[in-house]
Amino acid sequence: MIQKLIVANWKMNPQSLKEAKKLFNSVKNWLKRYSNVLKNIRIIICPPFVYLPNFSPLTSNSQHLTSNIYLGAQDLFWEEKGAFTGEISPRMLKNLGVEYVIVGHSERRKILEETDEMINKKLKAAIKAKLKPILCIGEKRREVGSRKYEEIRNQLKKALKGIPNSFFRLPDSLIIAYEPVWAIGTGNPCKPENTKEVLLFLRKIVKFPILYGGSVNSKIAKDYIEVGFDGLLVGGASLDSKEFIEIIKGVARC
Repeated sequence: MIQKLIVANWKMNPQSLKEAKKLFNSVKNWLKRYSNVLKNIRIIICPPFVYLPNFSPLTSNSQHLTSNIYLGAQDLFWEEKGAFTGEISPRMLKNLGVEYVIVGHSERRKILEETDEMINKKLKAAIKAKLKPILCIGEKRREVGSRKYEEIRNQLKKALKGIPNSFFRLPDSLIIAYEPVWAIGTGNPCKPENTKEVLLFLRKIVKFPILYGGSVNSKIAKDYIEVGFDGLLVGGASLDSKEFIEIIKGVARC
């Protein structure tokens, strides 16, 4: 059975370590109780940097056998070390037990003006450090006609520029997360049936797992899996343990 991936992006939340531990442990303990029926699910928790050291002992290799929970980071810098105030290196993340890292999230592209060139350097740095990148792509505006998928195609091309061909022969070395930016936060999410066309387009270009990310909640989560996505990138809903567990249940039933 192919394993489904559910990535929890906590963003800049919660505001205290106590709250973060409570949220993490709620999900972890539930997964541990039902690990036998959730063998096809892999959960990747991506907390803020400051909480990573507190969770790395709880996601050791011995825990993976029972809880299916892995540690991810929300970002990284492309240099290994040096005078880069405020940044986090790939090696630092690796030493904390991080296995996955989000690269090129739509909020970083928009708010922090992260460019495709920067994302390409971050992707290369993650690969070099043997971290598994979760590369986010998605169009700002709904594209139609001859320009359909042009922005997505360009993002992929620029992000993967200079990546060795051998990398593309390893299907689990990279994860793609599709974010329809035009639909996020609008109250009018991209319907599952409308994402199938995008998914089929991406399948022709890459052989990596493809996640859907964009205002995912427990009512519609399984619908995106049923149209063919390999998992979900969950934002705000991952901060409510009950809601997040319902999302996991929905995916498990697919």
